[in-house]
Amino acid sequence: MENISLEQKFSKLIIAVSILIPVVVAILFGVKLKDFGYNVEPLSFLPPIYATTNGITAIVLIGAVIAIKNGKRKLHERLMTSAIALSVAFLVMYVAYHMTSDSTKFGGEGTIRYVYFFILITHIVLSIAIIPMVLITYVRALSQKFDTHKKIAKITFPIWLYVAVTGVVVYLMISPYYV
Repeated sequence: MENISLEQKFSKLIIAVSILIPVVVAILFGVKLKDFGYNVEPLSFLPPIYATTNGITAIVLIGAVIAIKNGKRKLHERLMTSAIALSVAFLVMYVAYHMTSDSTKFGGEGTIRYVYFFILITHIVLSIAIIPMVLITYVRALSQKFDTHKKIAKITFPIWLYVAVTGVVVYLMISPYYV
């Protein structure tokens, strides 16, 4: 029997998840439950919660890097698993909010409008790109391939941190315009 690595076993799943999540989110982003006859209240309380979740994710990511630099591998592992769980929680709340509420338009004008859209667009693009990177990084750690894990983690970490922090920034910039 051929010896297949954990990374090879998960490669197709990583590809599938990396494609499915953005596609499903894009589809669900356009779905409004009220259009299907569901009488649901808008979940307007969620944006500050999912923005806070992004902020906590950023703190957990930084804590995980500090932990591993101090040789605390088990703590690092728990923190990284928590960061993934927080990101999943964010995604669920984000989709739930958009399925029950109309999108909020940014009302700023002038230069701040360009700054907002630059941050928003880079946040969205990198949030899609980070999915396979996080999954590959995580599987390499599970496989105990720490040399290749460390190489990709050096790229994954700053991108994931940027996505988490800009999620908070986008919320803070658009929050005055929530109805």
